[in-house]
Amino acid sequence: MTMSQLGRHGLSLLFVTILSVSMIGCGDPQETQKQGNSGVTSLSNQMLPSGSMPDGVYWGDLHVHSRLSMDSFSFGNRMMTADDAFKFAKGEPVEAHTGDIAQLRKPLDFLLVSDHAEFLGVIASIMDRKHGIETTALGKRWSGWLEDNNIQSIINEWVGSFDADTSSPDAKPKIEYPDEAFFKGVWGEMVETAERHNDPGKFSAFSGYEWTSMIDGDNMHRVVIFRDGAEKTLGAIPVSSTENSDPEYLWERLEAYENQTGGEVLAIPHNSNLSEGRMYSSERVSGTIFDTKYAKTRIRWEPVLEMTQVKGDSETHPLLSPDDPFADFERWDETDINSNVIPDDKKIEVYTGSYARPALKTGLAMEESLGVNPFKFGMIGSTDSHTVMATADSDNYYGKFVDSEPSPERLMSKMGGILWNNRMLTAAGYAAVWAEENSREAIFDAIKRKEVFATTGPRIVLRFFGGWDFENADLELPDYATQGYKRGVPMGGDLTGSDLAVQSSKNLSPRFIITASKDPDGANLDRAQIVKGWLDDDGSLHEKVFNVAWSGPRTLDNVSGGLAPVGSTVNVAKASYTNTIGAENLATVWRDPEFVPSLRAFYYVRVLEIPTPRWTTYDAQRFNLDLPDDIPVSIQERVYSSPIWFTPAVN
Repeated sequence: MTMSQLGRHGLSLLFVTILSVSMIGCGDPQETQKQGNSGVTSLSNQMLPSGSMPDGVYWGDLHVHSRLSMDSFSFGNRMMTADDAFKFAKGEPVEAHTGDIAQLRKPLDFLLVSDHAEFLGVIASIMDRKHGIETTALGKRWSGWLEDNNIQSIINEWVGSFDADTSSPDAKPKIEYPDEAFFKGVWGEMVETAERHNDPGKFSAFSGYEWTSMIDGDNMHRVVIFRDGAEKTLGAIPVSSTENSDPEYLWERLEAYENQTGGEVLAIPHNSNLSEGRMYSSERVSGTIFDTKYAKTRIRWEPVLEMTQVKGDSETHPLLSPDDPFADFERWDETDINSNVIPDDKKIEVYTGSYARPALKTGLAMEESLGVNPFKFGMIGSTDSHTVMATADSDNYYGKFVDSEPSPERLMSKMGGILWNNRMLTAAGYAAVWAEENSREAIFDAIKRKEVFATTGPRIVLRFFGGWDFENADLELPDYATQGYKRGVPMGGDLTGSDLAVQSSKNLSPRFIITASKDPDGANLDRAQIVKGWLDDDGSLHEKVFNVAWSGPRTLDNVSGGLAPVGSTVNVAKASYTNTIGAENLATVWRDPEFVPSLRAFYYVRVLEIPTPRWTTYDAQRFNLDLPDDIPVSIQERVYSSPIWFTPAVN
């Protein structure tokens, strides 16, 4: 059985075998009386079929663009289609724009081609003379510009349409917009392509799109994913932010789809790091504060965040988490998505509404006042590739835009010649899902219950359970994951203080099972950490990072809880590393030593690899280039679990 096959079957037997190795550096939980699970409630467990426990981890990408997206086409993707995207994800070779043959080292299990709803397929259809668009005034004008190779005029009109104030129901786009019949034709082709590639049990091909709201240059984008097949999704038409840029309008349209078809659909925010504080602001787009109805509606439609991808990592920021030595990772934080510089005196405010960790903390405070947590989200990664190639491997990186495909020029070139430096692009990321089977339904349901985790690229298999009576001995059980479900909750779940024991025992604290196994084709693991956030009695919000399992003979600092760096084997000149440090597996049961049963809290796991070359270092070696000084030569790739939340008992 291969390591990837072990990952598909819960890793139970694996961790029994490697327990003595993986427990290096792991502290035993303090002994307490075993308690029942009457205080354990979980949306995760409630949504699972009776007797069902997910034993398969599936890897995929829910954010890829083809030539049907305006930006993809205008930045050079004139030929690669959704069909190519699905083929590439399934491990088939495709010809890149450079003429090179591109292929994943390991195929993915699922994919969503999420082309932008705004002007969906317009420019590609004009070139192909399809769906009648070439006979419209817009089609004739853009067709002439295409013939003259004047793509910039098309870009100017398209980008200008996003500057219109569409948050008002009476707002009109600045340029002509194709009619509904056109978009039905394009959408029908998209759905048909997904249906053709969907192969339950082997590969899941989702239908969906991206809703691309831009408010004053601030990223408010959402990927929309359907659970359903063509019999229902053909009844939908992608919702465009040119109709209305307020997410509440999108949610209304998604609700209308479900009511009309009986289907299911979700929205996934991404690039909160480029939202200039809007994505997780405490105000609605209208400027009013949240109320309970809004909070319920938001978390109903947006249960997860895409928090790592090509345009940076959205976990946290060094200014917000100064005590976290790993907070400074793949940052895009000096400007918004329109390259507007963020003033120094606004950075704390802006970043607080732009990153996942502070948003999770804000959600605790909102739940205290509203009774509902609108920011109770899980975490995934995806690529946001605009070449159709869902590529997230630093050493096999095919780029995310046509001009960032492999070449000696890409380190010093800019996207579209005028935007970001291509060397800033992040190789991340993928979504990992714990599900009963590889099907659209099972994967969608896992996303909805938040039993998912984000990876910057490596396929590290991560398990995370919370409960009250877990012990290290549980890791020796061949069915430790089964015990995790029976006696606790998985990532994305909820622990509550309703258990009388929590109220009566000062020694009882939540206990967490954490197991991680390295990517069989990748680097060893440095450490596993639990990130905790909590709301204090006085309304203040706090966070702390605990090192809970690690490789090698290192010990925690008695005062700070810090852990010495694992070291580095990276050879920059050769763009190589060795697995002579780190561990293949990490496993522990950790008890929160600072638990207060009256305080709301969340916990999520972050697992770090040992240092490896960044994709730019591989490029420098491959093309015999000097590395620019403004990018790191190595990084520590990572995975992030969805949180487990603790809610105190109601007095």
